[in-house]
Amino acid sequence: MHDITAIAAAKPGATRSPNFQKHQRWYPTIYDLRRGAKRRLPHFAFEYGDGGAGDDTGIKHNWAALDAIEMVPRYGVMPELPPVNCELFGRKYSAPLGVAPMGSPIVVWPGADKLLAAAAQRAKVPYTLGVAGGATIEEIAKIAPDVMWLQMYRFAKNNHAIGFDLMRRADEAGVHVLMLTLDVPVRTVRSREVKVGMGGGGYFRPDWRMMLGMVKCPGWAMAMLANNLPRFANIQPYAGPGAGLNETIKYARNEMGGAFSWDEVKRYRDRWKKPLILKGILHPEDAEKAIEIGADGVLVSNHGGRQIEALPPPIDCVPAVVKAVNKRATVLFDSGVRSGTDVARALALGADAALAGKAFLWGLGALGSDGPGHVIDLMIDELRSALGQIGAHSPAEARNVRVRHSSALHF
Repeated sequence: MHDITAIAAAKPGATRSPNFQKHQRWYPTIYDLRRGAKRRLPHFAFEYGDGGAGDDTGIKHNWAALDAIEMVPRYGVMPELPPVNCELFGRKYSAPLGVAPMGSPIVVWPGADKLLAAAAQRAKVPYTLGVAGGATIEEIAKIAPDVMWLQMYRFAKNNHAIGFDLMRRADEAGVHVLMLTLDVPVRTVRSREVKVGMGGGGYFRPDWRMMLGMVKCPGWAMAMLANNLPRFANIQPYAGPGAGLNETIKYARNEMGGAFSWDEVKRYRDRWKKPLILKGILHPEDAEKAIEIGADGVLVSNHGGRQIEALPPPIDCVPAVVKAVNKRATVLFDSGVRSGTDVARALALGADAALAGKAFLWGLGALGSDGPGHVIDLMIDELRSALGQIGAHSPAEARNVRVRHSSALHF
């Protein structure tokens, strides 16, 4: 186990990516990275990473809800921009932001999981490996030993044999935090994936359009040649000797699914002795139940708008969840984070930190291996600027600011 002093927060900018200044000229915001990713990625790769459920209504609502939150500044109290280091689950990080778990980010950029982990380790921010990602627990633990978290879906067959074994592997590898996802009782249709040939149960069968897209995007093609394209890399060992890509996908689809029951969560809680987060909490009563079971944290999330369009934006649920938790657990937020200002908004509403997903995929698409670090640098700079603007001397002080949040849900 690494001592937390080994990851004490550095001075702002000390861990900045070496090519930040060069890239900032063309990509000064994460919105610019999204436009760059659309230009540089094969069409199927961009659509896979950028889309959501239905007509992307949930994604649009997530963004609009964040954009509508206004923070009233206080002046004369901030002679210089504040530090943004924080502590989460007993460990120190350079900022209250991190990489959200993502399924198969390697479709967007081959080798993505390892690149994301390396950038997070360099910057000393949390990195959450998705169990359905393209790298194993053991691989990522070597790349990001100080900042690695693990997200898991439900593997209920054979008395949770796979789920409990994944948890054992995580413990042995030194994973610091385990995250159980509650908000995927079923996997819904994502129309943009289907239209580009990524539907049909998630099998990877490139057609001529996809192949043409690969050829037209040399950066992506080179990354493809340098990396295999496995999906569900953590599940492959259970699929049997010599299981190929689509065999592993089929096996994973058969074994993985359904929503954790509270009784099942309790079984994982009893076995996992380190911090535990429950992901997908939107209702304050569910947050209360999570704490009752012994969760150390809740992640307020609607799966980034990728599950169903009718869910409320998670940012609108944050105040009620924070009130219900009442400092008894850590409150995290994701779904729609596109800037350090969005992180500041979440902090102002009482969250302890925010995680971003699509922003990192856009960074990969626009800048390849330099993308994840550039996203982190942009977010930290924007967060420091936002806190300085509103007169908060630290991330924790952001919650003292006056906020206009007319769409907040009241339960």
